Amino acid sequence: MAVQPPNPASPVPLVRAANLGGWLVTEGWILPSLFDGIPNNDLQDDTQLQFRSVTQNAFIAVENGGGAALVANRASASGWESFKLGRIDTNTFNFKVFNDQFVTIAGVNAVATATMAGKTETFQLVRNDVNKNRMRIRAPNGFFLQANKDGSVKANFGESTTWGDDDPSVFVVTIVNWVPSIFDGIPNKDLLDGTQLQFKSVTQNAFVAAENGGGAALVANRPSASGWESFKLWRIDQNTFNFKVSNNQFVTISSVNVVATASAPGQTETFQLVRSYADKNRMRIRAPNGSFLQANKDGSVTANFGESTTWGDNDPSVFAVNIVNGPHGEYQICNGYGKDMATRVMNNHWSTYIVEADFAFMAANGLNAVRIPVGWWIASDPNPPAPFVGGSLQALDSAFTWAERHNIHVIIDLHAAPGSQNPNEHSGGRDGSQTWGDSQIAQTVQVIDFFAARYAKRSSLLAVELMNEPVAPGVSLDNLKSYYQQGYNAVRRHSLTAYVIMSNRLSASSLELIDFASQFDRVVLDMHYYALFDSKFDSFTVQDNIDYINNFIASEINAINRPHGPLTFVGKFVIIRSSFDKGEWVAEWQVKDATKEDFQRFANAQMAVYRKATFGWAYWTYKNVNNHWSMQWMMDPYISLGNA
Repeated sequence: MAVQPPNPASPVPLVRAANLGGWLVTEGWILPSLFDGIPNNDLQDDTQLQFRSVTQNAFIAVENGGGAALVANRASASGWESFKLGRIDTNTFNFKVFNDQFVTIAGVNAVATATMAGKTETFQLVRNDVNKNRMRIRAPNGFFLQANKDGSVKANFGESTTWGDDDPSVFVVTIVNWVPSIFDGIPNKDLLDGTQLQFKSVTQNAFVAAENGGGAALVANRPSASGWESFKLWRIDQNTFNFKVSNNQFVTISSVNVVATASAPGQTETFQLVRSYADKNRMRIRAPNGSFLQANKDGSVTANFGESTTWGDNDPSVFAVNIVNGPHGEYQICNGYGKDMATRVMNNHWSTYIVEADFAFMAANGLNAVRIPVGWWIASDPNPPAPFVGGSLQALDSAFTWAERHNIHVIIDLHAAPGSQNPNEHSGGRDGSQTWGDSQIAQTVQVIDFFAARYAKRSSLLAVELMNEPVAPGVSLDNLKSYYQQGYNAVRRHSLTAYVIMSNRLSASSLELIDFASQFDRVVLDMHYYALFDSKFDSFTVQDNIDYINNFIASEINAINRPHGPLTFVGKFVIIRSSFDKGEWVAEWQVKDATKEDFQRFANAQMAVYRKATFGWAYWTYKNVNNHWSMQWMMDPYISLGNA
């Protein structure tokens, strides 16, 4: 039964929406997959497997991380018990061990002694039809590996099996460290824009630092790494980069001295990273003058080392590099692939990740709206500014058509504004910097005007959200109000009926926009309260999480709802950690060993509270490879909209 609105200005019925996150604005954590059609798509290159013998109840390990025999005698699994896949075809693989050697066969003994992978290092994984995580391993000699009572692992077991716990050739396999991602095809995919590197000299055993965070010379004399010792990448191509330091200056060369004094990057601030074939985290840095950087005994860093190297610990041009993961957003994926490949990858993603069948599914399951995150660059499609690529506008057009066929309303959500309104990857920035402000207001209003002009006459348009999650204090309240006034006017030039949604600032008072927003007609406040990223929730029980929703969140909504105030929107929600943001919700929490019934109680509690929002709610997100973040997956077993 449709929920009737508590406010005369509310939509009828209230919005029950899914966010189409990860579609037109890339978010690496959602990890939208282009691998779904691949057989054994959970067994890709670099996937790590841990094999536990069902007869010995012990994990296989390679002694010393490599260079010795495999044994099946470990009670738990870590580095030496993890085997990295090199995929040959659907069922055939090489196994790479901790020290980068490969598993092979010596007689009937399984050993990890091969320096390269060839025919004798090629194994076949045979999966059980009923339980895909039960596997057998066929060796190059045609026999299966078995775990013996003495802890040895040998390739001398025959063909037949019952797949039972009495079969020494059967292993229960833990699959770790790989989720299919559209980032996987990028060369040097761990070196994207915004990734931070920390360089430790192998000769001086010290980290490189930019003195005072920038404005001075680089030195190699730090025992540990933090802000001044971290260098943020701006990627030129797969091997060539600028290095940005903590005060936002760039590393450059002054004669042979290496300094962080440049205010903007150019040719003299462009460096090449050269990686060791044997260890990708050992690197050399070629400077713009053609020489390599070296760390000197006096702690200085100079660009005057020659070409040759042994990659040994006696080479002052070699650095052991810590890679601190950066953002994985639209900027990173497009610049990582380059224009031609990014155009192919992204257009394939846009045309396959969300399709009309998804709108049919949502309508059939009781949803009446979608919230579609978009980036500012879509207004320049088909030729957006680099590194973004064209094609997403056609996908958005298709979404409106599908929505109209299936009686679904559309909320356009400006998720990524020019200059980035928050430091997160979904704001479309290059390196996590938040620079949206007064100088970006006019451009951002033009983007809103573009959306309103293009879609105002589409019957499925319900609302335009002017900005997602601006973060205080980086976005000032005065600038935000100025923009919201101009953005509202831009929408009203084209539509008198579309709702205009204003997102409150994160890290600011949830009440700060109420009086301002109350002066406008058909305005909605989207306010996000995260209970997901706070350690206090780590110890919460099922009931603690439910009580938090029923008490704290309910009181927040009641405080925001006012008789003559703006409408309110729970624009995100999910059902796992206790995560609530008013506007979005998710059924994710930190409770361990929660039952299906626990998740259902948590979901029902949230929906009962979010029903108080006078505009409605939207679940984050419709699709996600992490099941509880996926409304599509949660809909049948956990979420019943009869409770919404």
